[in-house]
Amino acid sequence: MPDYDEFGMFQDNAAEAGLAWTGPPVVRRRAARIAPGRRVSALQWGEGDPELVLLHGGAQNAHTWDTVALALRRPLLAVDLPGHGHSDWWPEHDYTPARLAEAVAAALTELAAAAKTVVGMSLGGLTALRLAAGNPSQVSRLMLVDVTPGAGDAPGKTAAITAFVNGPADFASFEEILERTVAHNPGRSPSSLRRGVLHNARPRPDGRWEWRYDRLRPTAEARFDFSGLWNDLSALRMPLLLVRGSRSPVVDDADVAELRRRQPDAQVVTVEGAGHSVQGDRPVELAGIIDQFG
Repeated sequence: MPDYDEFGMFQDNAAEAGLAWTGPPVVRRRAARIAPGRRVSALQWGEGDPELVLLHGGAQNAHTWDTVALALRRPLLAVDLPGHGHSDWWPEHDYTPARLAEAVAAALTELAAAAKTVVGMSLGGLTALRLAAGNPSQVSRLMLVDVTPGAGDAPGKTAAITAFVNGPADFASFEEILERTVAHNPGRSPSSLRRGVLHNARPRPDGRWEWRYDRLRPTAEARFDFSGLWNDLSALRMPLLLVRGSRSPVVDDADVAELRRRQPDAQVVTVEGAGHSVQGDRPVELAGIIDQFG
């Protein structure tokens, strides 16, 4: 079994991204118990109160933002959504954006009350959108990373992601789970994917490996209807920025047109060479966009 130190790989992240290494960053794991059996875990970066909140996508966890956080060098909170990472799984397996937003709102009250800029990718973006509409006092600026409420319109938008997520639930070895991940992400370095799998999978007592996320969640299927969130987007009264990956099929031109129709002042930025996981493909560039926005 490979050695795993949750906070021991940041120098590798920095080296691969070309970031100067000045020593280990200040990072600690925190948790908010929002209800019995409903603990929301998060990584707090920096020594001051978090200025930013980062929400990952489905089948990911807070460590997907590690290189972005290293590049930003700002106090922030990267949350493990319920059913992901180190957060509790829910027995009803209901991880819709509305339910997740309720949980995140409660967690932020305890862990990042002063943070005002929220960045959400994919499922985390839809969660952030619902949070911003329902709890505007917690979100002064909203960034959506490669997602709009149109994400569920056509199965083809997320077909490759769905096929990967709906694959085997467990694997004979770490090497097997890594091999499948590398095959799904041909544009990413095997070293970065190895780190990602170490953060996102765990060995079982029988020696097999399994993912750290609950398989029953909205992004595990292609037929979830997020269209109601367009009304939430229309209701926003804070600055909005959509970041697209140029190689991603998840956000199309029709989605962008609808977003601009509902929020004419919204900014839209396309990151060249990035797929759906912009924070994994172009983390330093995304960090610069976040820093300039909020």
